[in-house]
Amino acid sequence: MNRTLLGALGALVLVAIGLLWWQGRAIEAPGPPPPEPAPTAEPKQPDVLPSADVADMRGPALPEAIEMTKEQKRFARYDRNNDSIITRNEMLSTRVNSFRKLDKDGNNLLTFEEWAVTTVDKFDKADANGNGQLNPAEFATTRSPTKPRKPRCNC
Repeated sequence: MNRTLLGALGALVLVAIGLLWWQGRAIEAPGPPPPEPAPTAEPKQPDVLPSADVADMRGPALPEAIEMTKEQKRFARYDRNNDSIITRNEMLSTRVNSFRKLDKDGNNLLTFEEWAVTTVDKFDKADANGNGQLNPAEFATTRSPTKPRKPRCNC
């Protein structure tokens, strides 16, 4: 009986402390209004354009486009920080998305089961007639999609 009464009294004290703490938060007083902007001496005229005498001036040289070979383009794709060196992490970074698609449970370990499930799903999608075998036309659908090439501009 004493424990129950003491427990109820303790609970009421904790509730009272919580209410007082909640009600006792600081109230911010509004500050003074911001100062009025000073009026400008002359109103700006929007129709007047600035002018300069550029007859003797010359701007910087325009950059020249560098034609890259296929191998240079491939190297540039892997060289993420453009330091002309490919590190192991830069080499592996291009395969991260493919790995994540295969890693179904997201533990960064690719088990045989995860690979097999993906391969079986790919086989089942390709097997249009459902006979458990792929003919050449069905096998052609398993090819990775290629990005369509942009037409070269003949401008």
